[in-house]
Amino acid sequence: MAAAETALSWHQIVLQTLKRNDIRLVPYVPDRVLTPLIRNLHADPFFNVFATAREEEAVGIVSGAWMGGMRGAMLMQTSGFATLANVLASLVVPSQIPLIMFVSERGTLGEFNWGQSLVCRTMRPVLDSLAMEHHTCTRLDEFEFITDRSIKQAITTQAPVALILSPLLTGGKTLDK
Repeated sequence: MAAAETALSWHQIVLQTLKRNDIRLVPYVPDRVLTPLIRNLHADPFFNVFATAREEEAVGIVSGAWMGGMRGAMLMQTSGFATLANVLASLVVPSQIPLIMFVSERGTLGEFNWGQSLVCRTMRPVLDSLAMEHHTCTRLDEFEFITDRSIKQAITTQAPVALILSPLLTGGKTLDK
């Protein structure tokens, strides 16, 4: 069997890496790019997975779970990041909560929504201003290493991390005609 035939998809890598790091709680805001991951998480009884109305709600749930002894990660897209500066700066960073954020990147590489492009340009500067670790994941051959090590670092240092899932990795969202 050829290596390409046995390679895991990006969403299979996320699922396995979350399991390996005992991350069971996964709130998310629905997103078309993240749909394969969300479906696989729902199908696996290891995980407690549910949709939230807003990104701040998912942050609060993961933060409360951490304070109660449970590990969690959240899923969202770039546009939702625009709502998070306050909760990151006032809760997550000062409370040393290892929030693990998987963010499907919109606003680049053929984006069709101008608003998405504007938010995409502000996301990394906001993360930098909060001194939050972040990685833009573009290559499948590096993805498992980056994901696993980022989760381990977030937990051991009790600091948040954002894993930005580039369209180069996920295929992105396209305009359906």
